[in-house]
Amino acid sequence: MTEPAVLFVDDDPHIRKAIAQTLALEELPVICFEAAEDALRTISQDFDGVVLCDYNMPGMDGLELLEQVQALDEAIPVIILTGQGDISTAVSAMQKGAYDFIEKPFDHDELIELLRHALEKRQLALENRRLKAQLRQLARPGPRILGESVTMQKVMATIDPILDISANILLYGETGSGKDALARYIHENSRRSAHNFVAINCGAVPENLIESELFGHEAGAFTGAEKRRIGKIEHAHQGTLFLDEVESMPMPLQVKLLRVLEEQKVERLGSNQVQDVDVRIIAATKADLKELSDSGEFRSDLYYRLNVVNVNIPPLRERKEDIPVLFHHFVLIAAARYDRESIPLDAGQAARLMQHSWPGNVRELRNLAERYVLLGPAALDETGAEEADNVSARRTLTEMMDGFERSAIISALNACQGSIKDTMVQLGIARKTLYDKMKKHGLDKAQFKD
Repeated sequence: MTEPAVLFVDDDPHIRKAIAQTLALEELPVICFEAAEDALRTISQDFDGVVLCDYNMPGMDGLELLEQVQALDEAIPVIILTGQGDISTAVSAMQKGAYDFIEKPFDHDELIELLRHALEKRQLALENRRLKAQLRQLARPGPRILGESVTMQKVMATIDPILDISANILLYGETGSGKDALARYIHENSRRSAHNFVAINCGAVPENLIESELFGHEAGAFTGAEKRRIGKIEHAHQGTLFLDEVESMPMPLQVKLLRVLEEQKVERLGSNQVQDVDVRIIAATKADLKELSDSGEFRSDLYYRLNVVNVNIPPLRERKEDIPVLFHHFVLIAAARYDRESIPLDAGQAARLMQHSWPGNVRELRNLAERYVLLGPAALDETGAEEADNVSARRTLTEMMDGFERSAIISALNACQGSIKDTMVQLGIARKTLYDKMKKHGLDKAQFKD
């Protein structure tokens, strides 16, 4: 169902037609059923409407339907139609958890009001459920991936189904786009989270040391190896090994890593014994590994071993609608770290952030948020007004207005911690206008509650 609906169950076709017409005039979507069994098959825990049913029906009656719906989700409102003066039926229905009952013949205005209240209650119950789920997720240890843009939703749609699968993952993204954060998110939300997440930047370790760093060594294996050292691969046993800038790995080491991936065994330098390892590899690169493998600069067999699941992380300039939420998140973290006040952005400041091209991606945004907490609004001058003007010139007026409107609403919701009433006051608009604009821009007030 595309919108909240009333499921109406009655074996009398005349009553079904009358109710359908009445609800249609009130713009209340309704789906009619002759039998309770048929209606029940369309109801699940995420059903976002209400059930209106007659008490006296052949087969499954209204009370039995109520019990079945309650078993699925007791928060689904069920309203029972009863015969005139049948008080015992009404009392029994309420005791079993019915939202309410209404006697035949009924007043149409009374029925409409009852249904609207029931629909509001159902929406509130579902919203609270979603919020609690979000709070449980936010309470989990480790990094969180923030972003409601279409591109980030595609990333999460790729990641979520394989969190608990030990398939190797190759992350591609520009410097600062969040490859490390995404790798940690995958680990912390997988079955491997109780074990080590081990990260190594292949481009930052000198070539003569990286083999020892990865594979470890025995005492005396080489000059300066005074005692045994457990390597990164072995330390990541039953956990996750994150290889950042994997394109920088020396070719001889690529051969040894390929053997580890194929055999799930590792041999320390200076040792003749192999150690069994169970490790998931997440590799990250800012280069085109396929192109490098085609040109012989990266082993093609290793590339295909790493590239079981490929995830492209979009640069920040391609998901600008995420900027206000990310900035607010980083400001809260910085304010807590430095014991400073968290001052929300105004609409103009948010618009400036949206116009910047962010060559340093999320890392640049995080650093700016820290400077904003320490230095105040003057830190925002570093985003570059001239560049913002150039970016704006490449956007249509409608795009700029929509972007400004969305950023202004996000800033106000952040400042008001999701309070619709306070946001209305800050923006000077009516409740319905605010809800319409939030729907237009895909915003949910639950995103902005602390």
